Amino acid sequence: MSRITLQDLERYLWGSAIILRGTMAAGSYKNYIFPLLFYKRICDVYDEECEIALNESDGDVAYAKFAENHRFQVPENAHWNKIREVSMNIGHAIQKALRDIERANYELLSGVFGDAAWTNKERLPDNILKELIEHFSSQVLSIENCPEDELGNGYEYLIKQFADDSGHTAQEFYTNRTVVHLMTELLKPKPGESIYDPTCGSAGMLISSIAYLKEQNKEWRTVELYGQELNLLTAAIGRMNLFLHGVENFKIVHGDTLKNPYFLDDIGKLRQFDMVLANPPYSIKQWDREAFSSDSYGRNFLGTPPQGRADYAFLQHILSSMKPDTGRCAILFPHGVLFRNEEAVMRKKLVEMDLVECVIGIGQNLFYNSPMEACIVICRNNKPNQRKNKILFINARDEVTKDRSFSYLEDTHIHKISAAYENFVSIQGFAAVVGKEDVLNNNGLLSIPLFVRDATVGLTDEAEQEFEEILNDWLLCRTELHSRLEDLLSSLEGGGNNG
Repeated sequence: MSRITLQDLERYLWGSAIILRGTMAAGSYKNYIFPLLFYKRICDVYDEECEIALNESDGDVAYAKFAENHRFQVPENAHWNKIREVSMNIGHAIQKALRDIERANYELLSGVFGDAAWTNKERLPDNILKELIEHFSSQVLSIENCPEDELGNGYEYLIKQFADDSGHTAQEFYTNRTVVHLMTELLKPKPGESIYDPTCGSAGMLISSIAYLKEQNKEWRTVELYGQELNLLTAAIGRMNLFLHGVENFKIVHGDTLKNPYFLDDIGKLRQFDMVLANPPYSIKQWDREAFSSDSYGRNFLGTPPQGRADYAFLQHILSSMKPDTGRCAILFPHGVLFRNEEAVMRKKLVEMDLVECVIGIGQNLFYNSPMEACIVICRNNKPNQRKNKILFINARDEVTKDRSFSYLEDTHIHKISAAYENFVSIQGFAAVVGKEDVLNNNGLLSIPLFVRDATVGLTDEAEQEFEEILNDWLLCRTELHSRLEDLLSSLEGGGNNG
């Protein structure tokens, strides 16, 4: 059997979404397609492992079914081929098969298939499910036919396509991968390290860390990956994503990182990691500020953020989750965290503690359904001596390529930014190394235009800061309005349905 080409794989994966068009909102495709894809992969690899074991044992069927010969167990009645034979109440049969596989692999797969409404025939009648199953049956997703890295890349392609197709809902589970690659390049993960994402979405940042090590021909199997995600389905997508990329040494959990952080040490304190990558939800308003003001984990060491903006709550959680010696982080934030007045006291303390190593402004349109610019904040607990009491500011807003409504970073952009960070020197109009005291003399402001002077004449520093804050607030409000409207429409669409 010939291997599936990348083009055929992408066409095959996206074809499943086309089948669902007109039956539900685009934002709901992932609820059904990702679990079916992972289910098919598990069964095809199980069959492949059986074939290998049969060849090794001269056709011993009992030996071929030994658990030791398989990564995952597939109960006979839960196999894909059994579901393919079902012609009525297909959704119920799929749901039962997925739950049986989860139970048979409880430690690894419990909850991995999510909680989609498979039995809702108004949304997914038998004929649509049958078409989906037959579509997925048209390819064999064995490791020989579709190696892990290739299927993982196909899965990432599908995630991106869903992001493109579902508009604003994308950022819940997808961060522009070129930005993720930049963040990984900046922190340079090492073999044997622990890497954490407290708002991990579909685990793209964790996978990027593994991809970086593979590209460097370094050992990646010794890396420990950890993530927490508020959305149950998105957490499941993240776990499937890692499995499909061939990663086994990970722990992804569902839960509220601010309210109930999952990763704790033996004495109940926050577990600490070598490296943290994160794209926290921007300026959320619905969070338990009162509980954070007396946080039992000590995550309010800079202060308690305002109710309308939880950005500095996530920042303090991340800083508290970094190891004292090797701990470093790269966080994607809205520009407002650099200059908003309501966070001035916390920001000043952050600068005084010499935790900020670099602030990078990146270009517009790098996020779905929002032209808002963002920044990457790099913090490090133990800066090299030559970087102590200094902060590097990089204005990379022009380092971006635009393709219609979508923008991305090319390799040349990533290399230019990472080289400036690596060299840690001032570059006229692009980068500036600034002493901590100079930042404090500017009231602790971390706004990039204050320190990286553009050759062009524009707004005054103060006016530009005020304009950026007003613009970003407006963009956030617009995005939130769209999100609530979409939630309302989805709720109305699913009203009165069971399953």
